[in-house]
Amino acid sequence: MSPNAYILLGLLLFTIGMIGVLFRRNLMFILMNLELMMNAVGLVLVGASLGGWIEGQLIILMILVVAASEVAIGIGILINVVRLTGRPDVDHLPKAPEESTP
Repeated sequence: MSPNAYILLGLLLFTIGMIGVLFRRNLMFILMNLELMMNAVGLVLVGASLGGWIEGQLIILMILVVAASEVAIGIGILINVVRLTGRPDVDHLPKAPEESTP
């Protein structure tokens, strides 16, 4: 497979993930689409490393670390949102209290 095929597939996956983040209201689906976007960037870097840019493989390892920590933090936030509201929807999140100025 040529490096261009990897880059085009990564671009397609990133676009699907971006559309999912913009139009979904469920927090779990938003987190899944963020993961899809990060993996698409990793796929583009793999395609670039096949073309001779070997540093892309090191950046992929950093992307995987960020993705793993994002999942851990995101699941914790999701659990707290469901405890507070009873729903995993972004539209039903409680509003932040306004600051009072003395």
